Amino acid sequence: MTVVGLVLAGLAAALHVYIFWLESVVWTTRARAVFGTSEQEAAATREMAFNQGFYNLFLAVVTAVGIVLAAAGAEGSGLDAAGSALVLAGTGSMAAAALVLFASSPGKRGAALKQGVLPLLAVVALVVGFTV
Repeated sequence: MTVVGLVLAGLAAALHVYIFWLESVVWTTRARAVFGTSEQEAAATREMAFNQGFYNLFLAVVTAVGIVLAAAGAEGSGLDAAGSALVLAGTGSMAAAALVLFASSPGKRGAALKQGVLPLLAVVALVVGFTV
């Protein structure tokens, strides 16, 4: 189950890199169609989206580093524990952020589910894998 959790965490990290690209790189162009924003809305929220994109990138990086450490570390080496902690911190934060979006913005519940399901499944799979 741990391998399944690491794969799901990797998919969640990849999704958050994509979200970073949308928010920080192409916010005022291609991302407008994805997020349904006008040219004026995109221009007005550009700095906020830029910052939010990096938040998503950092969560992806923490998760990816954790996956590498967890996969490379022999059980009991300390690397597996450190990697597992990083993966859980990254994916747990992704899932928690999605929950906040789901609860606070009823119009964005679809987006919250899209960005929150993979990390939540990763957390569940990892916790089950760790306890077996």
